Amino acid sequence: MGQRVHVFIAEPSPIIRNGVISVLKGISNIDIAEISDVTTLMAQISRYMPDILIVNPSYLGLFSLDMLRSKVGGAIKIIALQYTLLDEAITKQYDDVLSIYSSAEVVKEKLVGVISSSDKSIEKQGLSVREKEIVVCIVKGLTNKQIADQLCLSTHTVMTHRRNISNKLEIHSSSGLTIYAIVNKLVELDNIKSVISSDK
Repeated sequence: MGQRVHVFIAEPSPIIRNGVISVLKGISNIDIAEISDVTTLMAQISRYMPDILIVNPSYLGLFSLDMLRSKVGGAIKIIALQYTLLDEAITKQYDDVLSIYSSAEVVKEKLVGVISSSDKSIEKQGLSVREKEIVVCIVKGLTNKQIADQLCLSTHTVMTHRRNISNKLEIHSSSGLTIYAIVNKLVELDNIKSVISSDK
Protein backbone atom coordinates (compact mmCIF):
# COMPACT_ATOMS: atom_id res chain seq x y z
CA MET A 1 0.00 0.00 0.00
CA GLY A 2 2.41 2.67 -1.24
CA GLN A 3 0.15 5.59 -2.23
CA ARG A 4 -2.20 7.45 0.10
CA VAL A 5 -5.78 6.22 0.23
CA HIS A 6 -8.66 8.64 0.93
CA VAL A 7 -11.31 7.17 3.24
CA PHE A 8 -14.65 8.83 4.01
CA ILE A 9 -16.73 7.74 6.99
CA ALA A 10 -20.44 8.59 6.67
CA GLU A 11 -22.04 7.97 10.05
CA PRO A 12 -24.47 10.15 12.05
CA SER A 13 -23.43 8.86 15.50
CA PRO A 14 -20.35 10.77 16.73
CA ILE A 15 -19.44 7.95 19.14
CA ILE A 16 -19.41 5.28 16.42
CA ARG A 17 -17.81 7.61 13.86
CA ASN A 18 -15.00 8.58 16.25
CA GLY A 19 -14.50 4.94 17.22
CA VAL A 20 -14.01 3.91 13.58
CA ILE A 21 -11.68 6.87 13.00
CA SER A 22 -9.65 5.89 16.07
CA VAL A 23 -9.16 2.35 14.71
CA LEU A 24 -8.30 3.57 11.19
CA LYS A 25 -5.63 5.96 12.47
CA GLY A 26 -3.53 2.88 13.17
CA ILE A 27 -3.27 2.16 9.43
CA SER A 28 -0.50 3.93 7.55
CA ASN A 29 -1.00 5.83 4.28
CA ILE A 30 -4.67 6.71 4.71
CA ASP A 31 -6.36 10.09 4.95
CA ILE A 32 -9.64 10.09 6.86
CA ALA A 33 -12.57 12.48 6.44
CA GLU A 34 -15.92 12.28 8.21
CA ILE A 35 -19.43 13.12 7.06
CA SER A 36 -22.12 13.48 9.70
CA ASP A 37 -24.80 15.08 7.51
CA VAL A 38 -26.20 12.80 4.79
CA THR A 39 -27.49 15.77 2.78
CA THR A 40 -23.87 16.72 1.97
CA LEU A 41 -22.77 13.17 1.07
CA MET A 42 -23.14 13.38 -2.72
CA ALA A 43 -21.57 16.83 -2.91
CA GLN A 44 -18.60 15.72 -0.77
CA ILE A 45 -18.03 12.57 -2.82
CA SER A 46 -18.21 14.52 -6.10
CA ARG A 47 -15.81 17.13 -4.80
CA TYR A 48 -13.17 15.00 -3.03
CA MET A 49 -13.40 11.68 -4.89
CA PRO A 50 -12.57 9.30 -1.99
CA ASP A 51 -11.14 5.86 -2.68
CA ILE A 52 -13.22 4.19 0.05
CA LEU A 53 -16.54 5.10 1.67
CA ILE A 54 -17.51 3.45 4.96
CA VAL A 55 -21.23 4.02 5.47
CA ASN A 56 -24.14 2.90 7.59
CA PRO A 57 -26.56 1.41 4.97
CA SER A 58 -29.61 2.90 6.71
CA TYR A 59 -27.89 6.30 6.57
CA LEU A 60 -27.92 6.34 2.77
CA GLY A 61 -31.70 6.76 2.65
CA LEU A 62 -32.65 7.68 -0.92
CA PHE A 63 -29.11 7.41 -2.30
CA SER A 64 -28.33 4.21 -4.19
CA LEU A 65 -24.87 2.67 -4.31
CA ASP A 66 -24.95 2.88 -8.12
CA MET A 67 -25.57 6.63 -7.85
CA LEU A 68 -22.61 7.02 -5.48
CA ARG A 69 -20.34 4.95 -7.72
CA SER A 70 -21.36 6.90 -10.81
CA LYS A 71 -20.15 10.11 -9.15
CA VAL A 72 -16.57 8.80 -9.15
CA GLY A 73 -16.61 6.69 -12.30
CA GLY A 74 -17.16 3.43 -10.43
CA ALA A 75 -13.70 3.49 -8.81
CA ILE A 76 -14.94 3.96 -5.22
CA LYS A 77 -15.08 0.99 -2.84
CA ILE A 78 -18.04 1.08 -0.46
CA ILE A 79 -18.01 -0.74 2.89
CA ALA A 80 -21.20 -1.22 4.92
CA LEU A 81 -20.97 -0.35 8.60
CA GLN A 82 -23.27 -2.93 10.15
CA TYR A 83 -25.19 -2.31 13.41
CA THR A 84 -27.63 -5.19 13.13
CA LEU A 85 -28.09 -8.22 10.92
CA LEU A 86 -28.40 -7.10 7.30
CA ASP A 87 -30.20 -8.90 4.51
CA GLU A 88 -27.75 -10.76 2.26
CA ALA A 89 -29.23 -9.01 -0.80
CA ILE A 90 -28.12 -5.69 0.74
CA THR A 91 -24.63 -6.81 1.79
CA LYS A 92 -23.89 -8.22 -1.69
CA GLN A 93 -24.04 -4.68 -3.09
CA TYR A 94 -21.10 -3.59 -0.91
CA ASP A 95 -17.41 -4.35 -1.38
CA ASP A 96 -17.23 -5.54 2.25
CA VAL A 97 -19.06 -5.30 5.57
CA LEU A 98 -17.71 -4.10 8.92
CA SER A 99 -19.58 -4.79 12.13
CA ILE A 100 -19.49 -2.16 14.87
CA TYR A 101 -18.55 -5.11 17.12
CA SER A 102 -15.47 -6.05 15.06
CA SER A 103 -12.09 -5.89 16.75
CA ALA A 104 -9.53 -3.28 15.65
CA GLU A 105 -7.48 -6.07 14.03
CA VAL A 106 -10.46 -7.29 11.95
CA VAL A 107 -11.29 -3.73 10.85
CA LYS A 108 -7.68 -3.16 9.75
CA GLU A 109 -7.52 -6.52 7.92
CA LYS A 110 -10.73 -5.82 6.02
CA LEU A 111 -9.72 -2.29 5.07
CA VAL A 112 -6.28 -3.37 3.88
CA GLY A 113 -8.00 -6.16 1.87
CA VAL A 114 -10.37 -3.67 0.21
CA ILE A 115 -7.47 -1.30 -0.52
CA SER A 116 -5.44 -4.12 -2.10
CA SER A 117 -8.37 -5.23 -4.27
CA SER A 118 -8.95 -1.58 -5.18
CA ASP A 119 -5.34 -1.23 -6.37
CA LYS A 120 -5.68 -4.37 -8.54
CA SER A 121 -9.06 -3.38 -10.00
CA ILE A 122 -7.82 0.13 -10.85
CA GLU A 123 -4.92 -1.39 -12.79
CA LYS A 124 -7.31 -3.57 -14.82
CA GLN A 125 -9.79 -0.80 -15.64
CA GLY A 126 -9.64 1.29 -18.76
CA LEU A 127 -9.94 5.05 -18.56
CA SER A 128 -13.36 6.55 -17.88
CA VAL A 129 -14.75 9.25 -20.18
CA ARG A 130 -13.79 11.94 -17.64
CA GLU A 131 -10.24 10.57 -17.35
CA LYS A 132 -9.88 10.65 -21.14
CA GLU A 133 -10.98 14.29 -21.12
CA ILE A 134 -8.34 15.04 -18.49
CA VAL A 135 -5.62 13.24 -20.50
CA VAL A 136 -6.50 15.45 -23.49
CA CYS A 137 -6.24 18.56 -21.31
CA ILE A 138 -2.86 17.43 -19.93
CA VAL A 139 -1.58 16.80 -23.45
CA LYS A 140 -2.70 20.32 -24.40
CA GLY A 141 -0.49 21.63 -21.59
CA LEU A 142 -3.23 22.84 -19.23
CA THR A 143 -2.50 23.16 -15.51
CA ASN A 144 -4.63 21.42 -12.87
CA LYS A 145 -6.41 24.71 -12.18
CA GLN A 146 -7.12 25.28 -15.90
CA ILE A 147 -8.41 21.70 -16.27
CA ALA A 148 -10.63 22.17 -13.21
CA ASP A 149 -12.06 25.41 -14.60
CA GLN A 150 -12.62 23.95 -18.08
CA LEU A 151 -14.35 20.78 -16.81
CA CYS A 152 -16.17 22.44 -13.87
CA LEU A 153 -14.36 20.34 -11.26
CA SER A 154 -12.38 21.13 -8.13
CA THR A 155 -8.59 21.11 -8.39
CA HIS A 156 -8.56 18.29 -5.82
CA THR A 157 -10.81 16.18 -8.07
CA VAL A 158 -8.52 16.77 -11.05
CA MET A 159 -5.53 15.67 -8.96
CA THR A 160 -7.41 12.52 -7.89
CA HIS A 161 -8.24 11.73 -11.53
CA ARG A 162 -4.60 12.28 -12.49
CA ARG A 163 -3.48 9.88 -9.76
CA ASN A 164 -5.98 7.25 -10.98
CA ILE A 165 -4.84 7.76 -14.59
CA SER A 166 -1.20 7.24 -13.58
CA ASN A 167 -2.11 4.09 -11.63
CA LYS A 168 -4.20 2.61 -14.44
CA LEU A 169 -1.76 3.35 -17.25
CA GLU A 170 1.46 3.21 -15.22
CA ILE A 171 2.50 6.39 -17.03
CA HIS A 172 3.90 9.16 -14.85
CA SER A 173 4.93 11.89 -17.29
CA SER A 174 3.16 14.29 -19.64
CA SER A 175 5.24 13.07 -22.57
CA GLY A 176 4.19 9.47 -21.82
CA LEU A 177 0.55 10.55 -21.69
CA THR A 178 1.00 12.40 -25.01
CA ILE A 179 2.22 9.20 -26.68
CA TYR A 180 -0.66 7.26 -25.08
CA ALA A 181 -3.20 9.86 -26.29
CA ILE A 182 -1.86 9.76 -29.88
CA VAL A 183 -1.70 5.96 -30.04
CA ASN A 184 -5.22 5.62 -28.62
CA LYS A 185 -6.59 8.38 -30.89
CA LEU A 186 -7.64 10.67 -28.03
CA VAL A 187 -5.93 13.55 -29.85
CA GLU A 188 -4.81 14.18 -33.41
CA LEU A 189 -1.12 14.75 -34.09
CA ASP A 190 -2.00 18.06 -35.78
CA ASN A 191 -3.59 19.30 -32.54
CA ILE A 192 -0.40 18.52 -30.64
CA LYS A 193 1.72 20.34 -33.24
CA SER A 194 -0.52 23.42 -33.04
CA VAL A 195 -0.23 23.48 -29.23
CA ILE A 196 3.57 23.13 -29.41
CA SER A 197 3.89 25.89 -32.05
CA SER A 198 1.66 28.27 -30.09
CA ASP A 199 3.93 27.79 -27.04
CA LYS A 200 7.00 28.94 -28.98
